[in-house]
This record gives sequence, C-alpha cells and structure tokens, in this order.
Amino acid sequence: MKSVLLAVQILTSIILVALILLQAKGTGLGRAFGSQPYHSKRGVETLVFRLTIFLSALFVIVSVITQVLI
Repeated sequence: MKSVLLAVQILTSIILVALILLQAKGTGLGRAFGSQPYHSKRGVETLVFRLTIFLSALFVIVSVITQVLI
C-alpha cells in the first residue's frame, strides 16, 4: 500500500511540475502595472489551470496519507 502511494506521489509531482511549466508566461507582476487590464482564461489554458489545482490538492492529500501510514 505504501509503495503504491509513493508511486502516485511521484507521478503526481512530475505531472504537476510539467503543468506549472506549461502555464502562460508573463502573468506575474508585469500585468499588475497595466500591460493588460483584464485577462480571462479560455480553452486549454483553463484546463491546465484546473488540472494544476486538482493535482496539487491530490499531491497534498497523498503526502499526508503517506506520512500517517509511516
């Protein structure tokens, strides 16, 4: 059971890193100073954003469960 959770945690972390790197560049402080006043996520950008949130929550949950089982 522990090895399965560890494999899920490793796979989740790799996919999470890839999704974070795929997210659009330039959405940090530069946008706060007026380069674009409003930007809505559409299509694939929304899918990547939601998958990132879901996988980060899954990663935290699996990490906590793994620590409890040790």
